[in-house]
Amino acid sequence: MTMKKSQKSLKRWTKQKWRTPSGKKSSETGEVYAPAKAIKKLKSTKAGRAKLARANKAKRKATKQGKQHARHGLHKGKKR
Repeated sequence: MTMKKSQKSLKRWTKQKWRTPSGKKSSETGEVYAPAKAIKKLKSTKAGRAKLARANKAKRKATKQGKQHARHGLHKGKKR
């Protein structure tokens, strides 16, 4: 049986190694989860570090307000 496009995408997504920038639990630090490759790429530039800091700030603010999800903008422009 062949997989649909959405199933293939989900399979790729689950194979990615997801983590926080510090490597600690998000519940402890309030940081965003993202693929390890994306975090490495963001940490390599000054602009990327600033974007990561803004995303973490948005995540902490949403968490403080009792929201489960935060619109932090790290995945903006990505096809979903």
